[in-house]
Amino acid sequence: MPDRPIRPELFGAAQAMLSDFLAYRPSERLVITGDTAGDAAVIQAIAAAAIAVGARPMIITLPQLPYQGKLADPYLPEALAGAVAACDLWIDLTFPYIAGSALHDRALKSGAIRYMLASDLTAEALLRLFGGGVIESFFSRQAALDAAFTRAAGRPVRITSPLGTDVAFTLGKPHAARPRRAEAPGMYTIPGSCTLYPEMESVRGRIMIETVFHEYYTRLEAPIAIEVNGRIRGLSGGGSDRAVLDRALLRAGGGQYGYVIHFTHGLHPAARFTGGCFVEDMRVIGCDAVGLGLPWWLPGGGENHPDGVMSMQSIWLDGVPVVENGRILEAATA
Repeated sequence: MPDRPIRPELFGAAQAMLSDFLAYRPSERLVITGDTAGDAAVIQAIAAAAIAVGARPMIITLPQLPYQGKLADPYLPEALAGAVAACDLWIDLTFPYIAGSALHDRALKSGAIRYMLASDLTAEALLRLFGGGVIESFFSRQAALDAAFTRAAGRPVRITSPLGTDVAFTLGKPHAARPRRAEAPGMYTIPGSCTLYPEMESVRGRIMIETVFHEYYTRLEAPIAIEVNGRIRGLSGGGSDRAVLDRALLRAGGGQYGYVIHFTHGLHPAARFTGGCFVEDMRVIGCDAVGLGLPWWLPGGGENHPDGVMSMQSIWLDGVPVVENGRILEAATA
């Protein structure tokens, strides 16, 4: 833990995350998992926010996992299962993260816990993403855009970006709700984005990503071009990280390239693109986290879920522009 006092503004952001968004009650059993590579100030602030309301949180620090999801199974200590089974709220700050592992799957199937995927959240990102009551400033727009995408299931979508992304697909049905408060058992992520789930076999075109989370998260020395025709067909550019993404995709797809799983559009007004925090970069206005591999809801999915981030995207929904160079247009929420 850091030896400096907790900054008041960081403590306030942790309170907003815990008591407001996660609807935390002092009687609930809280487990916070982190790793040796994460920002200890974040864990300290969240734990302090819980203690301040009379709770007794448990903090579990793991050696950083080499992989996420089911590939992390051999690296998870057996004792962790007992702690998770006995909790009501689990905040996961590991990165690569535990989501998608057998332990995570069992926890969610129990129907008894809320799991918050916060992964590589840094202190500065926590301040920006939760501080100052910021959620109220954008959540109605997030909800409206989510509703628009839900109504548009089955319609064509096209996404472009200034670097050369040009991809089209048929929009599928949403797979996860994004409520204002995480009050019911289930899996939750940080507010500030809307997800489009394509019908995976329908995706056609080229996607240009500027950062990538394959085995670690990094800003690319040159963009990687991902060619998609139903499945992912090829990669180009990206310097040395192309080879890392290649093996991550092969691992995620069981020996072959998988699919484009999601396009997650960022709309958080305070998020900043730093190239150093995946959960913040993907929520910057106009950025898009592109999920690759096999989805968690299919057999064999979730074992390793590479992601790339592109910026300044434009989106057409059924031929109507709804996002232009990152800016949400009125047509999106009408």
